[in-house]
Amino acid sequence: MKKKALIFGVTGQDGSYLSEILLKKGYVVHGVKRRSSSINTQRVDHIYQDPHEIKRNFILHYGDITDSTVVSKIIKEISPDEIYNLAAQSHVAVSFEVPEYTANADALGALRILEAIRFHKLAKKTKFYQAGTSEMFGKIREKIQNENTPFNPISPYGVAKQYAHWITINYRKAYGIFASNGILFNHESPRRGETFVTKKIVAALCKIKLKKQKTLFLGNLYAKRDWGHAKDYCEAMWKILQHKKPDDFVIATGKQYSIKEFIEIVSSQLNMKIQWRGKGINEKGYHDGKPIIACDKKYFRPLDVEDLIGNASKAAKILKWKPKINLKQLVKEMIQYEMDLN
Repeated sequence: MKKKALIFGVTGQDGSYLSEILLKKGYVVHGVKRRSSSINTQRVDHIYQDPHEIKRNFILHYGDITDSTVVSKIIKEISPDEIYNLAAQSHVAVSFEVPEYTANADALGALRILEAIRFHKLAKKTKFYQAGTSEMFGKIREKIQNENTPFNPISPYGVAKQYAHWITINYRKAYGIFASNGILFNHESPRRGETFVTKKIVAALCKIKLKKQKTLFLGNLYAKRDWGHAKDYCEAMWKILQHKKPDDFVIATGKQYSIKEFIEIVSSQLNMKIQWRGKGINEKGYHDGKPIIACDKKYFRPLDVEDLIGNASKAAKILKWKPKINLKQLVKEMIQYEMDLN
């Protein structure tokens, strides 16, 4: 009998890649999508164009991680072998604007799933994966972060995710649930949401290259991140649940770039040489003598994580996982996607 997986957040970047991976491995994949007046399944619609066998093994359900009754009902009906909680309000800056909703979805969402597993007596059957984030490290206490680095979140998003992380560990210890955390550092792809900085940079520079846009406005150019490809990181999620015992893993590339360096990688691949002038909020990027990149106060967060870089040696040793796609390859893929759109 085929394994059954249930993905909360199936219509997101990670949900779409994870669905593809699991289907290729022979799973029946159930996904939970929110009801919306506008189409919100673009990232998974292509799965329905695959062979009929794939179609029959990919089933979507209406639901919302903030609705405990529906969460419980879906888990009881499907009785899945594996649950992946990828549902979240995942934008750090937005979490300052909607902190209560962020807590409801990102913190209590994990609790609702874990409680359903316990209540329906699925602890011996169902494995649970919680999508954690490097934003939990916040104002860093160690230069390179691993599983033992203390958390110090400085956004409602990071705080909510920390609750989800610890409640996962609590249910693992208290009820014997196979519940694991993946502490994922930034991961991007052509399917990244349009408001996220990497997607915003690639899309804007492609449009500027094609003379469809004049200026790209950004916030902190000197924040540093560890960027990987979402496809690699979704493979890690699956590996985490295949390990013989539940555990927590940092997933990262171990390489770090600033926003400014990311811009220069993108512009280099587009053959757009950028010259930087000015300092602080007045710093601008020029191309062919024209200012095409500028800073805007509205894109600065009330508190900003300046410096993140992960040590994924535990995942490499235990899970035999390592990233396959480097940043330049990732950028090339994102550029190609945007150019095809234009």
